[in-house]
Amino acid sequence: MLTRPAFVLAILLALSATGCNSTSSTTAQAANSKIKAEDQRKAAPEFALKDADGRTVRLSEYKGKVVLLNFWATWCGPCRLEMPWFVDFERTYKNDGFAVVGVSLDEDGWSAIKPFITEIGVNYRVLQGDDMAAEQYGGVESLPTTFIIDREGRIAATHVGLVSKNVFESEIQSLLGKQAGGLRFGVPAFHLGAE
Repeated sequence: MLTRPAFVLAILLALSATGCNSTSSTTAQAANSKIKAEDQRKAAPEFALKDADGRTVRLSEYKGKVVLLNFWATWCGPCRLEMPWFVDFERTYKNDGFAVVGVSLDEDGWSAIKPFITEIGVNYRVLQGDDMAAEQYGGVESLPTTFIIDREGRIAATHVGLVSKNVFESEIQSLLGKQAGGLRFGVPAFHLGAE
């Protein structure tokens, strides 16, 4: 009979072994992917929001790139969990025509946002959002809410709540025309709100 620590270790090893299998990982990613067929995609609404330097940024500046557009706030625990993934994506795929754009919905503005993004080590563009921007994207009511936008500026996938890094990466790679590669640990999806 296994002791409790040995039992927990055995379970963790079993889970990690199945999560590392590239075939099952890719299959699971594809099953969780929410990429819409091209004829089902709608244009992402244009916005004009300020970045940390006070410059106005428009979504149309990113046309021709795959964009991960993430609505978040400093007080949102799941947002904090996924932001390091987005840092990784920005670093890995920026030279392939990809960009992350974060839209903070913090009511305290840059006084809350700037120290937070410095602490996290954010390497992508962060904008101060407002009610109008949230409304344009279907009335963002749950955080995080993330839109994956294709090179033509159309919404290819929408995620309300926290989903796995593998799902995001699979969708990014698909829209960039890359093959999913490497072994990755699976992270189960966890949704905060209704989709």
